[in-house]
Amino acid sequence: MARATTKPARKRSFLAAALTTLALALTGTATATADPAEATAAPPAHAVTGYWQNFNNGATVQKLSDVPADYDIIAVAFADATATPGAVDFTLDSAGLGGYTEDAFKADIKAKQAAGKSVVISIGGQNGTVSINDANSATNFANSVYSLMQEYGFNGVDIDLENGLNSTYMSQALKSLSAKAGSDFVLTMAPQTIDMQSTSGEYFKTALAVKDILTVVNMQYYNSGSMLGCDGKVYSQGSVDFLTALACIQLEGGLDPSQVGLGVPASTSAAGSGYVSPSVVNAALDCLTVGTNCGSFKPSKTYPGLRGAMTWSTNWDATSGNTWISAVSPHVHGL
Repeated sequence: MARATTKPARKRSFLAAALTTLALALTGTATATADPAEATAAPPAHAVTGYWQNFNNGATVQKLSDVPADYDIIAVAFADATATPGAVDFTLDSAGLGGYTEDAFKADIKAKQAAGKSVVISIGGQNGTVSINDANSATNFANSVYSLMQEYGFNGVDIDLENGLNSTYMSQALKSLSAKAGSDFVLTMAPQTIDMQSTSGEYFKTALAVKDILTVVNMQYYNSGSMLGCDGKVYSQGSVDFLTALACIQLEGGLDPSQVGLGVPASTSAAGSGYVSPSVVNAALDCLTVGTNCGSFKPSKTYPGLRGAMTWSTNWDATSGNTWISAVSPHVHGL
């Protein structure tokens, strides 16, 4: 995922967040902190995920309240690494977003949740590097993300690490986080195509290791070279075959259909390559769920429980008049 080239200064550290949480608990004022346990709406069986940009990179600047109601899961992009190994923090880019305040942001999260939506904090992005390679950093990750969930009311976390990960310790971190968050925890992932070519890859191994708590993997079918499909043939990005033949790897590699989504750019401006029109996304959804509108590749069976689709980003879609969500949302929700 593309992101801003500059980041706002952090207003608080992981340590400060932990101390604040402890102080609130000791003084009996912990109710001032948003409680993720209060947000209990689960994503629907067929869901649309959209990334919301916490920065201005030329796409339409939005508040969360501006994001169309057709998005079921909103991934706030992005939290950043801190000086503490494995830990992350989030700072709202109030200046870049036209004076959007933290209070308004938190209120908008609650409003989205009241409308049945899930809001998660995304970790990583194109330039984001978070290293979780031992037990200590795994603990720091779980604690810091949970602190953000408490502070802002996020329903869970999105893993969008594009610079590698360690399946052993990332799985450990996510399971620990899930135990803290409870049964309503929402976990999404957005691996690159290369990360999901084989079940022996670290990203794929992570997804399988946390399958019991995993909501959906929305692989990025863009900014990619040609890749192998589940039939062993090579497919080029930007086609219905690329979407269906690569999704088949995940569907036959151990993920439940409800844990597989198609991640695509909202417009040609949203990614360097791999854009497909909404009609191609819908054709791929049809091919995978009911076996119609396929290209040259047709899966050996259908997967009616397929979760849905994802786009980068709600901002780029707004720049294009929300044409992506207007076309794809009715199709996903009609599966």
